[in-house]
Amino acid sequence: MKGKDLLSITDLSGDDIRSLISDAVDLKAVGWLSVLERKILALLFEKPSTRTRVSFEVSMRELGGQAIYLSPDEVGLGARESVSDVARVLGRYVDAIAARTFSHQTIEVLASYSGIPVINALSDLEHPCQALADLLTIYEKKGELYGLTLAFIGDGNNVANSLLLAAALTGMNFRIASPTGYAIREEILSLAQSYAQDSNAEIFCTEELGQAVSGADIVYTDVWTSMGQETEGQVRRQVFSNYQVNSELLSLAKEDAIFMHDLPAHRGEEVTDEVIDGPQSVVFDQAENRMHIQKALLAQMLGGLEISTSGYR
Repeated sequence: MKGKDLLSITDLSGDDIRSLISDAVDLKAVGWLSVLERKILALLFEKPSTRTRVSFEVSMRELGGQAIYLSPDEVGLGARESVSDVARVLGRYVDAIAARTFSHQTIEVLASYSGIPVINALSDLEHPCQALADLLTIYEKKGELYGLTLAFIGDGNNVANSLLLAAALTGMNFRIASPTGYAIREEILSLAQSYAQDSNAEIFCTEELGQAVSGADIVYTDVWTSMGQETEGQVRRQVFSNYQVNSELLSLAKEDAIFMHDLPAHRGEEVTDEVIDGPQSVVFDQAENRMHIQKALLAQMLGGLEISTSGYR
């Protein structure tokens, strides 16, 4: 992956994902390394974030590099200065950009003009770093990805898009239960189905929660109203009111099923305290793994990594 962008999870193959997971497992065991000494990552954010900012900053520090945070007010992407001009300038200052933007098009423009690797740290279309952290967590808890079944409850949003595509690339079955009008985009679903043909993954979309969760290995949910959708909040709370992951719904999954959420959570809406704080919840392991998988990603993009001991390829 050296020198390449990560704009979509589909910029990776199934083998690429397995390689990153293997490196992340090893990096998690090894800790600090100096593989990115003299490398600098720009964190270009239009949206604030606790996990994304801290995980990338710590990742660079633990790999021997540095990160520079650029807030929305400092840069004013597309307002104070064009996205293409910002990209050209940063391309002469730093070694890579991790961008968290409202529009996926902004990520694509940054990649087109910067001349350096660009990482999608969240856009309205995808959240590939989150999907990678999710798959790392699933692998740690289940020892495999292929043949497992993940049930996603809620909006067919950017997180669901990347998870669906990642599952299809790695042979993991994906079910999603969403209300009418909030399903996975047709173009994303079609792309995932094409990957699923090669990996033997099964994809199932429904409006019925029980159909999605029954017998699942993983139950996953996300907020009903994402950042930037605040004006839709009241309507979304009504539409999604029956799409809550509670203990009754979770009991339909396998007895050893794990519960996942990418955080931040709106407790009492998409998930109950009983579930998110319960014994099946792995949400804080999941949050920690953002750092470990991003260390593997950065090391592969910007340096070289020869520490593999886990053997997961």
